[in-house]
Amino acid sequence: MSAADFWDNSDRPKKIVKELKFLKATVEPWDLACRKHQELQELLPLLKENEDELLLDFKRNAEDLFTAVEKLEFQVLLGGELDKNSAIVSINAGAGGTESCDWAGMLFRMYARFAESHGYTVKTIDLLEGEEAGIKNVTVLVEGDYAYGYLKAERGVHRLVRISPFDANKRRHTSFASVDVIPEIEEDLDITIEERDLRIDVYRSKGAGGQSVNTTDSAVRITHIPTGIVVQCQNERSQHQNKQTALRILKARIYEVQQEEKEAQLKQQGADKKKIEWGSQIRSYVLHPYNLVKDHRTDFETGDSGKVLDGGLDDFIEAFLKLKANKRN
Repeated sequence: MSAADFWDNSDRPKKIVKELKFLKATVEPWDLACRKHQELQELLPLLKENEDELLLDFKRNAEDLFTAVEKLEFQVLLGGELDKNSAIVSINAGAGGTESCDWAGMLFRMYARFAESHGYTVKTIDLLEGEEAGIKNVTVLVEGDYAYGYLKAERGVHRLVRISPFDANKRRHTSFASVDVIPEIEEDLDITIEERDLRIDVYRSKGAGGQSVNTTDSAVRITHIPTGIVVQCQNERSQHQNKQTALRILKARIYEVQQEEKEAQLKQQGADKKKIEWGSQIRSYVLHPYNLVKDHRTDFETGDSGKVLDGGLDDFIEAFLKLKANKRN
């Protein structure tokens, strides 16, 4: 960055600054923990039984060090090749009409709150609202360091049990929605998409109930013919912007398929993308007759469903990442 010609290239500085930010975020917590440990080592010989204030200060600093080390240990769990990338999250309502659409909307809010608590930004790429309430499907870009590393734990089917607010007889209903998470792919990855392999359709963006939210054919749907992958984007200002965003998502999905084939993990990945129905869920959210959120992969559970639905997913994600790390070891 100190080179005289560093700012001459408009693309290179942005990439280098981003890399510097990532490296600082990796190294600085380690340096801080080392300094805290050194300070405690120097303070230890000075402690005397009657110096309560010094002992209390030592205890507080030791607790801070313990917390810092815990964070470093957790960071090690996010050591995958693309864990540091932003994430593309898609939520799809299952069978069940308005109930499932409302559940998909609740999940959308949950992940938006989770992103906000971690300092991430959420950009809606494509959204189809339910006819009465909620969302049929939505695709968002969650931007920030390690967004994919965290959110990859959420891929699968999510089940909700509650008294339906849409049922006049106040009966208990079970709803399902699926969540898919892939990493946003950087432009310098070697993935070639041939123009002849693409079918590009343009159409008018639609809102709830079929109401047009754009008077021009700006929405874009791209089909990658060799793989059958279909992506679409309608929330940018122009057709060109929608096309560029859709191509980014297509590139990420093609990369995911290539990785699955190369690593011979297609069967394992497929297990995470089961049908959106009973028996295939990775997590259950029970709001009646009791409150319980349970992850069926790790058996981690909590009775504070309100906190979870408000974005409090860290404990579930940590339990999942530790389980995956233990399986690798």
